[in-house]
Amino acid sequence: MPATQASLLLQKQLRDLCKKPVDGFSAGLVDESDVFEWSVSIMGPPDTLYEGGFFNAIMSFPKNYPNSPPTVRFTSEMWHPNGECFSSVIVNPIFYPDGKVCISILHPPGDDPNGYELATERWSPVHTVCDTSFFWLLASCDYALQVESIVLSIISMLSGPNDESPANVDAAKQWRDSREEFRKRVSRCVRKSQEML
Repeated sequence: MPATQASLLLQKQLRDLCKKPVDGFSAGLVDESDVFEWSVSIMGPPDTLYEGGFFNAIMSFPKNYPNSPPTVRFTSEMWHPNGECFSSVIVNPIFYPDGKVCISILHPPGDDPNGYELATERWSPVHTVCDTSFFWLLASCDYALQVESIVLSIISMLSGPNDESPANVDAAKQWRDSREEFRKRVSRCVRKSQEML
């Protein structure tokens, strides 16, 4: 199968991330034959309820990347307002029931049909760093910033849940109304993530 612009870009981004690791996460391929599926490990940020945790996720890139955003789905148990629970697993309020992360940077480009987000908060290819239409320049572009910014946004999300537009309404409600119970539930997720090492 011939390499596409998206697959070559993703190979470069992964290479760049391996050369210059970023504190707080690591990434690799789920399967060496598929550059569109990445395994990501995120360390719980210091001074947050998630500190000490090691949370795994799958980052799936579309074939038209970077024009469309990837999806990120936690495979570790998580409890947060910006994710949904999956199966019997507890997830963050910004997650969907299958563990999918719900943050602005992962929403398709353009205006939000619900009016909650500005277009500037949603996904945008990094044309300001290097125009992807000039594919021959790819070697000189710093596209690793796209993947890095996604993961750093997720780490930031863990630092400050957004309960105003939650994917997990139960977690958001608990975050607002019963902070101690929320803390205990997150603490169980952190312990479980440590046991999985």
